[in-house]
Amino acid sequence: MKGDVGGKMVIKSKLKWVGLVGLVLSALSLFTHFLLARYSYTDDSITEYQAITIFSWRPIFENADLSSTSKLYRRLWGPVRRLESLQPHAKPRERYSVPVTESDRYIFVRIRGGFHEIRSSICDAVVIARLLNATLVIPEIQSTTSSKGISAQFKSFAYLYNEDQFMAALANDISIVKTLPKTLKGARRKKEIPSFKVLNSQSPYYYLHHVLPVLIRHSVVELVVSDGGCLQATLPPDLEEYQRLRCRVAFHALTFRQEVQELATKILHRLRAPGRPFIAYDPGMTRDALAYHGCAELFQDVHTELIQHRRLWMLKRGIVKGNLTVDSNAQRLNGSCPLMPEEIGIILRAYGYSWDTIIYISGGEVFGGQKKLIPFHAIFENVVDRTSLTTSWELNRIYGREANLVDKYPKTPPSAEKETKHESWKTSGQRPRPLPPPPARPKSYHIEGWWGWVAESDNEPESTVIELRTNAHKLLWEAIDYMVCVEADVFVPGFDRDGKGRPNFASLVMGHRLYQSATAKSFRLDRKKIAMRMEEISEHLYEANNTWIKSVRSHLRESLLERLTEESKASKSLSFLSFPVPECSCLRSESKGASTSQLPAAIRVARSCPPWMGKDVISRPGDKENEDDFDEDDSGPPGLFFRQSGGSGNKNNGSGGEMMSSKEETQMEDQEEMDGGDR
Repeated sequence: MKGDVGGKMVIKSKLKWVGLVGLVLSALSLFTHFLLARYSYTDDSITEYQAITIFSWRPIFENADLSSTSKLYRRLWGPVRRLESLQPHAKPRERYSVPVTESDRYIFVRIRGGFHEIRSSICDAVVIARLLNATLVIPEIQSTTSSKGISAQFKSFAYLYNEDQFMAALANDISIVKTLPKTLKGARRKKEIPSFKVLNSQSPYYYLHHVLPVLIRHSVVELVVSDGGCLQATLPPDLEEYQRLRCRVAFHALTFRQEVQELATKILHRLRAPGRPFIAYDPGMTRDALAYHGCAELFQDVHTELIQHRRLWMLKRGIVKGNLTVDSNAQRLNGSCPLMPEEIGIILRAYGYSWDTIIYISGGEVFGGQKKLIPFHAIFENVVDRTSLTTSWELNRIYGREANLVDKYPKTPPSAEKETKHESWKTSGQRPRPLPPPPARPKSYHIEGWWGWVAESDNEPESTVIELRTNAHKLLWEAIDYMVCVEADVFVPGFDRDGKGRPNFASLVMGHRLYQSATAKSFRLDRKKIAMRMEEISEHLYEANNTWIKSVRSHLRESLLERLTEESKASKSLSFLSFPVPECSCLRSESKGASTSQLPAAIRVARSCPPWMGKDVISRPGDKENEDDFDEDDSGPPGLFFRQSGGSGNKNNGSGGEMMSSKEETQMEDQEEMDGGDR
């Protein structure tokens, strides 16, 4: 008996150990699978594994992948072949002296403004330092130095850009130092350095005849740039090398710091993981832009009051001229207002992009909130942004180690006298009816959301510490969006003007794409024509006949090439970086004779590319002969703009169809349209 009991105890003990080992092995297996889900190993490095994601975005596709050789694919995603001979070339072409030693004259620049204003101002500062033969101190970005609670790991310029790359890339152009010499630091702390508050678009004459004499006398000057761009965009012909210097700064020297570049690269990998091209869309709907151009009435809610409040502020400071009340509809029809996301969605569908197209929305904020994006999400299923393609810890990593802010929304405590009155009111005896109101409490406003101060105050509340820190974070968000938009297969701007009437973030993206890869599709929309097209179907917005679709497609095709001339006139005079061609480009030597005549006059380049760039033939003979066959012939039987996905579709031959209640029932009759358009 005792032996049997002992044997049973041994068996139970072994079973316990087996169970324990099994649990340990299961835990190790789960941990290993988690690591494999996060990473896969290649020969050279560790690359992120894309088959398993931990993000909120789950792409939904119905249509089969298009062949890259099909007419439909070439129309939607193919390169603009008439621009294929245009190549980036920003290196000096004439006699160009190299700075031998560090100059004893220093230019210190403080820059205020948003992302696109900072980028333009840095380029101008480099050109000015070259023009005055001075050493440039790494510019100071005020948006970061004035913010509270941001990481001390990255200061000023280094918060956004890579300082070492900036200095190394421009070593043959100017002398750059990170700080002023010790002998001049004390003078700056005592504010003894002569300072110039530079207005936008100053001429080279201003710097040579006003700033240079002061620089020679004091060995250092400080430039305060607040309007974005301190040198005029169009320089005299004899200063063409300075234009190319701007290109070297913007497109080669200004690289974002490593953490920002890594996160942007991850987002690009995640966007391309499904194996399909994607569209980047920048709405451009900021409060300042809407206020400056008088587009308040497009919202018809509390956002209208916010825009008008901002416009009044601009009128008082002379930023904008005119009346406080503006006919927003007239401004919209005139092309002065941004295109609404719903309008962008409709014209993209009319061009032929299917409901499951991947679309990346850039921009830190769409003024008007998610309500303005709801129709866009209904038209396209796979709409993503920065937040849906990253995790919170990935975003926190680019911010660095930041101090914890205890009170997110600090409220002003009531005074002791008012608090005493309120308590005595509550503890008083019998009171007549009706009861008198209690003493008023001090007001505090929750700035995010619906902005309760609009109806009760003429002044906006002061920015909280959290808001100041968020302003610095927005620079990093826009840096990520900038990289994604530049690399996108197609770029669509909703608006190309900022809150001062100048080119904005979208304009810089289009300029960078024109320089880096001219053949990449960038729709330069004529907002006036698009607004007229939308008015034609305003009473049946989601119905479109073949004639209307054909007119929209025709305009979008024209915007790829013909609109370049108009864009050159409208944007280049205000911002060279928005249109850096032809100064920073060259033509492939073998295709020069065949391609020059096809280029618009605004981008015709007289110079051939140097031999070291190679003589590769970009397109095979015959590639262009039928280029317009799939672009211009969109004739065919009228088809539905939207259809039901569950059945054979509504076959009526009326003016169009209607959007159904379910997302899955709002799919476009793409194949019918393409069959008619390709004949």
